[in-house]
Amino acid sequence: MEIETLARAVSQELKRQGLMLATAESCTGGWVAQMMTSVAGSSEWFERGFVAYTNLSKREMLGVKTTILSRYGAVSDQTARAMAEGALTHSHAQVALAITGIAGPSGGTPEKPVGTVCFAWAGKKRDTQSRKQVFSGDRESVRRQAVTAALQGVLDFIR
Repeated sequence: MEIETLARAVSQELKRQGLMLATAESCTGGWVAQMMTSVAGSSEWFERGFVAYTNLSKREMLGVKTTILSRYGAVSDQTARAMAEGALTHSHAQVALAITGIAGPSGGTPEKPVGTVCFAWAGKKRDTQSRKQVFSGDRESVRRQAVTAALQGVLDFIR
């Protein structure tokens, strides 16, 4: 499904359920927030977006603990979960998503190659879910695939 179509589907489902979404993005640099706000009427279902690119910003804006970042790294399920939960805590949204990854072309390791992206979805009165995926392609392709996976994940999480 195209990103635009997915963004509309997420918007419709959030509106139908009376939910607001917050995003916490690192490697996608606000792309999910941009897609959500490109849908007319988005103030009804999009509460805010955080672009937390550095570890410092993850700590300051989202409350990610230094111990999580030092033990597991910025690109980990644990950090993605903390980012999503922090986005809920630091917003008025009922649902949040987080994305942190290595879009490339450099920065990968054997354990976390370029294309590794960790996602998390958190909600009020819902168990936080997370997932790690490894995408292929150049930086733009990895980021596009991450946005698509994040939006699909929101739909799956709230349905």
